[in-house]
Amino acid sequence: APAALIPLLRTLKGNFRLVAQGEALPDFDAHCPLMSLPLAFNTTLKTIPAENPYLSVDPLLRRAWQARLGEKRRPRIGLAWSGNPANKNDRNRSLPLSRLVPYLSPAFDYHVLQKVIRPADAAVLRDNPRFHRHAEALTDFAETAALIAEMDLILSVDASIAHAAGALGKPVWILLPYSPDWRWLTERSNSPWYPTAHLFRQGRPGEWGGLLAKVR
Repeated sequence: APAALIPLLRTLKGNFRLVAQGEALPDFDAHCPLMSLPLAFNTTLKTIPAENPYLSVDPLLRRAWQARLGEKRRPRIGLAWSGNPANKNDRNRSLPLSRLVPYLSPAFDYHVLQKVIRPADAAVLRDNPRFHRHAEALTDFAETAALIAEMDLILSVDASIAHAAGALGKPVWILLPYSPDWRWLTERSNSPWYPTAHLFRQGRPGEWGGLLAKVR
């Protein structure tokens, strides 16, 4: 797994060894790509091992975030409007922050969960003091998970934040492009992997307005 995920993945139950990308592999008798395991197990929608949550938060990290955030005055919403720019489908799954801002009610506090901020989005953040940024403190996914745990709702595009929130059992609204990744299936608003997720889908390719109106 990527090194930044290792601290969070250590909360998984089971007897196994985690190896960070770039480390020497241990001796093994067989191997299977992670995304091929459902094929190896003949998994169907009815047999997905849907124990949820299956990841958890370090109590010490959570208390540190509680102290950092201070007293909660309004409901907190965690935001991730774009993912890794290197993703082959990024132009479809990510949206500019400027498109999202008009649909966000001033009744909530908004916390930025993503680390990578694009230049155009950084300008929008500077003009909107109601967005709380924590990039310097999000050194790995265990820290991100602890921040997610302090949110009342996560609002995310199809990026790692959405999967982390779902695995942690947090309420998460996921904004999907018209033709999404296969894991989100089609024509449904829920996910067999993440019982706490609600899916919002584009009605037409590239059309975010109708989707965001439903979110609002």
